[in-house]
Amino acid sequence: MSNIILVGVGGFIGSVGRYLLGGWVHRLMDNAWFPYGTLAVNICGCFLIGLLGGLFDTRQVLGPEARMFLFIGVLGGFTTFSSFGYETMALARDGEFLAAGANIALQIVLGLGSVWLGNVVSRLL
Repeated sequence: MSNIILVGVGGFIGSVGRYLLGGWVHRLMDNAWFPYGTLAVNICGCFLIGLLGGLFDTRQVLGPEARMFLFIGVLGGFTTFSSFGYETMALARDGEFLAAGANIALQIVLGLGSVWLGNVVSRLL
């Protein structure tokens, strides 16, 4: 139960952070034609998961509970794109280049395809 609470509280913090940062960047850019807020959140989340993952891997600075809170909770609530980036880089680092490439292709093609399919289904309901 404590793991669920850690992830839930972290997710709340990450989601609020995404809302605040994304909205601030969107207002700052004052440009409705490109989702700069989402881009900023994704880039920031990728940097943070790379930094924290590197610190964990090389220096063991985070215990399992802190890692769960930060990676799954905070960064998962902030952006799942950071997890995608981290997992893809881990596959490449481990020499699993085919799996890394497949992850990129599948995430993009199936993700965008699922958005399209969901939109089509919504029109049928």
